[in-house]
Amino acid sequence: MRYIDAFCHFFPKPLWDRMLTLEGAGQNIGSRMRGIPAIYDLDERLRVMDRFKQHDYTQILSLGMPPLESLGTPALSLELARLGNDGMAELVSRHPDRFAGYIASLPMNDPQLAAAEAERAFRDHGCNGLQIHTNINGAPLDEERFFPVFETAAKWNKPVLLHPSRGSEMTDYKTEDKSKYEIWWTFGWPYETSAAMARLVFGGVIDRLPDLKVLAHHLGAMVPYFEGRVGPGWDQLGKRTSDEDLSPVLKRLKKRPAEYFKDFYADTAVFGSRPATVCGLEYYGQDRVLFASDCPFDPERGPGYIRDTIAVLESIEMSAEMREKINFRNAEALFGLKRSGAQDQAAD
Repeated sequence: MRYIDAFCHFFPKPLWDRMLTLEGAGQNIGSRMRGIPAIYDLDERLRVMDRFKQHDYTQILSLGMPPLESLGTPALSLELARLGNDGMAELVSRHPDRFAGYIASLPMNDPQLAAAEAERAFRDHGCNGLQIHTNINGAPLDEERFFPVFETAAKWNKPVLLHPSRGSEMTDYKTEDKSKYEIWWTFGWPYETSAAMARLVFGGVIDRLPDLKVLAHHLGAMVPYFEGRVGPGWDQLGKRTSDEDLSPVLKRLKKRPAEYFKDFYADTAVFGSRPATVCGLEYYGQDRVLFASDCPFDPERGPGYIRDTIAVLESIEMSAEMREKINFRNAEALFGLKRSGAQDQAAD
């Protein structure tokens, strides 16, 4: 059975080397990531992947944290984006049997530059989608200035992959000045993704770009588990609010809020949790879920989440058609990859 890992992370060497020269966030991330060689060392990455040869395992590459827009000026962010995107394109070209494609990163602190870089990555390098973080230096994604980036993805019929971004400075309690115990990550990141999805829906981005494809990392974050709140709960939007009139919001949407959330794509990167996987599969269905591992951020620094996610999927009873869709066919369709297998040859 083939597996295409739709959401996993790597830094091409030119970008990695440049990041190590930066001060502040860039330098800090370099220091932290040195303990995970498979995110920057190609030989180590290939050794990790070698452990799954029996699964015909390949990856779609995207950059790891932090968001490039958080590292400095728009000019610096653009420089880093180009190093990353060109480096990813080269890896895909040199190792097509290992890397099925890549997701471009953008200097979102200047949306015009970001849209232009997205256009370049699609046009010149055939990138397979865009990675956008769930907030842009604290700003929501439905601000009008970011619309051209989403518009570019829709024009090229390629997906936007939402990656959560939240740090300890986002407090859990008003009386404190930082989030403790990494709550900002464990619970904060799923909240971030869910909030970004909601802003794309209620902010009208999805209605304005009905063909836009958006993949929400970590199996749609909180949405599947909170189906009742997203559905009947949001059908009553405004009933809990007394300081503003929210009644026009539902009237201007073209369908129920719950229907929009069902239209997102999601991936299986839930760190080997079988209950979360079952919940997500039940909510999104066989056509909207893609296999992904979030490699190499497991405790083993590479193979753990790949192995555990495969094991979880193999433990769940499903039809052969559904298994193929989740493991690789949905990725082929969403990212515009060359289709494979006897079934496709017959179709041709």
